[in-house]
Amino acid sequence: MAKTGEKRDKLLDAAKTLIHRQGFYRTTLADIAKESEVPLGNVYYYFKTKEEILAAVLEQRWQRLQKTLDGCCVGDPVNNLIHLVKTVSKSSGKIAEFGCVIGSLCQELDKTQSEMRLSADRIMHTHVDWASRQFKAMGLKRPGEKGFELIARLEGILLLGHVMREPDLIKKQLRTTCEWIKSLQSEVT
Repeated sequence: MAKTGEKRDKLLDAAKTLIHRQGFYRTTLADIAKESEVPLGNVYYYFKTKEEILAAVLEQRWQRLQKTLDGCCVGDPVNNLIHLVKTVSKSSGKIAEFGCVIGSLCQELDKTQSEMRLSADRIMHTHVDWASRQFKAMGLKRPGEKGFELIARLEGILLLGHVMREPDLIKKQLRTTCEWIKSLQSEVT
């Protein structure tokens, strides 16, 4: 028999998978229970509403992003930014099939007036802020704009790669993005 924490983790893992595959609003508590192999009645012991599950998923996504960004800090800011892009590239197959984990959820939730929209937005702002700090450390003018541009490039590439179901196109465009990052070194003041 699974321990309390294990069941909760199974529910969260199932919720993350299903929300990524089919979106938050198309995912039901019954879907999550089935995917996690936890009886539906037990779901309510851990989460009273689907929104509570979403809040937990968003918190885990934010923590994972923080860990990923920390892991990208491997040296100078140019290498940090390139490391981030290469980390994204490793998931190009999954992204082509289901879309960007963060971008897809932010898009879906931003269409509502839900309080969860703000939590999802925090994840995207974290991404932009981190990239902006890297560009600032490079000594570039307008690092906030460059950070926004990088994340906009990434999300655009991932969106189109998903819509076209083209993992190779995603990889190619991400390589081009790495070249763009390197080219910015000539703008250092």
